[in-house]
Amino acid sequence: MTGLRERKRQQVHEAISTAAISLFLERGFDQVPVAEVAASAGVSKPTLFKYFATKEDLVLHGISDHQGEAARVVRRREPGEEPLAALHRHFLAGLERREPVTGLNDHPAVLGYHRMVFETPSLAARVLHYMAKDEEALAEALAEVTDELTARLVAGQVLVVQRVLARRNWLRLVEGETAEQVHPSAVAAADRAFELLPELG
Repeated sequence: MTGLRERKRQQVHEAISTAAISLFLERGFDQVPVAEVAASAGVSKPTLFKYFATKEDLVLHGISDHQGEAARVVRRREPGEEPLAALHRHFLAGLERREPVTGLNDHPAVLGYHRMVFETPSLAARVLHYMAKDEEALAEALAEVTDELTARLVAGQVLVVQRVLARRNWLRLVEGETAEQVHPSAVAAADRAFELLPELG
């Protein structure tokens, strides 16, 4: 019964978010009221807010699904593998899979989604909120293998590296290149970026 209830909850969650993103991409995030999203998804406004704390979260739940991912990669790395090597490997795998979070996905809906996030101030600010939580989680994971200050400094740098690489990839796609064309240089840029990160001492 619990499994069925959870599946039902997930279905409602997805239906609300799908309706919201469709409306926002069509007319703009700031032009669509939450009440309209609720009506489109067939739920009440109070029900919508049971699933999503803020209007911004209607858009960003896909990003929130990656919450704590860097910390998990560090903790689940192969025996003997260095934390930064694991994070590097994970990012390269994301590029290979064309994960939207790496910026290297040229599906029109994904490009439009990223444009909306990058160009809407409240969404961009909410992304920074998620990044701060990710940074804290990664610092805690890195602190298991180095001192607290180094862990915090490196965690901040890793999150910035990932953000810069993703936005750089997205900008090239927006300018007309395909993900296939960008992939080799995206890999080279990731290699260079992770090479510049400091060693964990």
